[in-house]
Amino acid sequence: MELLKQKIREVGVILSDEVIKLDAILNHAIDPVLTTAMGREFARLYRDEKVTKILTIESSGIPIAFAAAQELNVPLVFARRKKSLNTETETYCERVPSFTKGIVTDIMVSKEFLDEKDRVVLIDDFIANGDAARGLIRIIRRSGATLLGLGIAVEKSFQAGGRTIRESGIRVESLVKIGSLAGGEIRFE
Repeated sequence: MELLKQKIREVGVILSDEVIKLDAILNHAIDPVLTTAMGREFARLYRDEKVTKILTIESSGIPIAFAAAQELNVPLVFARRKKSLNTETETYCERVPSFTKGIVTDIMVSKEFLDEKDRVVLIDDFIANGDAARGLIRIIRRSGATLLGLGIAVEKSFQAGGRTIRESGIRVESLVKIGSLAGGEIRFE
């Protein structure tokens, strides 16, 4: 997706050979035009799959997932990272490490919002090692829902996440693949 590549070139801050900061468009501030375009592209990619729900994880995946859900006219469900006083007691829960945060967290989805009748597309902003995606995939499988595939805004293809999920037979659609951040330069695939 050329618009996303252009924005990454404009605002991306390379922190290391493995980490790029995209706070200006994905993780702290939201570019509504770009976000809407990403949602439209995911909707185009999955339109013929009879999607019934979009699933993401809080918080950075929510805007893109919302745009896709709106375009497909289906509900959006997001996995929570923390329990609150009003968190549903009947949840699917998985423990997942976060590459960028360097911590392990529990992610949970209420059983009320995901079941065997659902046909789900998982959408997120980034995939690096794929741990969060694999946690959500396990939740989808435990619910009995059908996983149609993943929609990832930015795949760091020099890390194993997207590749290993594809190798397991799951469809992964990435809008942009970054092949390298070495030497402080963004190289797209």
